[in-house]
Amino acid sequence: MIESYTMINNIDNKTIKEIKTISLSMFRKGFFSIFSGAISCKLNENKFIINKSGAIFDDISPESLVVLSHKRNYSWNDASTHADIHSYIYKEISEAKCIAYTLPSFSIAYSISHFKIIPQDYYGYINFKEIPIYDPKEYSSWRERADVEICNFFKQNNINFMVIKGYGIYAYSRDLAQLAKTIDMIENSVKILTLHNLENTIFRYKVEATNPDLF
Repeated sequence: MIESYTMINNIDNKTIKEIKTISLSMFRKGFFSIFSGAISCKLNENKFIINKSGAIFDDISPESLVVLSHKRNYSWNDASTHADIHSYIYKEISEAKCIAYTLPSFSIAYSISHFKIIPQDYYGYINFKEIPIYDPKEYSSWRERADVEICNFFKQNNINFMVIKGYGIYAYSRDLAQLAKTIDMIENSVKILTLHNLENTIFRYKVEATNPDLF
């Protein structure tokens, strides 16, 4: 524990401050819940820094983080349960400098009954055009498969984000600010789609109620 804390103290304060700032921002947006989610940064080819399993994302501090090497050691006992997924992505995708697993409510809800997201707002359309939704199939075995399947999805689709049915969004980037921006744009596009569809449903209901012969 003492060695782990010393390692954190040796990390550039800018990195820790950035993790703290982005984590708080995404928590306020509802992308992290109190104990659910994961955020990490690559330190070098052999190590990365990630939140601990009990981290509270609106109050990240050095004590909330742990430095891991890709080779498992005792430090992994304190780390987020997503550490294995982050480690695998860092080893397989050189462009990945930071990774986050988030749980934006509108995106998760939308993913349950759709196969893809087709943004109707300007920014969503310009940046994404169409967003596939990945179906993990059996939830009971997902954790055992997640690292390989998430990484393969990134490679095969040549994109740095993944909306997973009923589970959330995994994304990587070269910097945390761009990572947060990507997740925010996806969630905003889905929110607009949801509100638009709701508005259409309400309008149809009102018209049908007053003019039943039209339907």
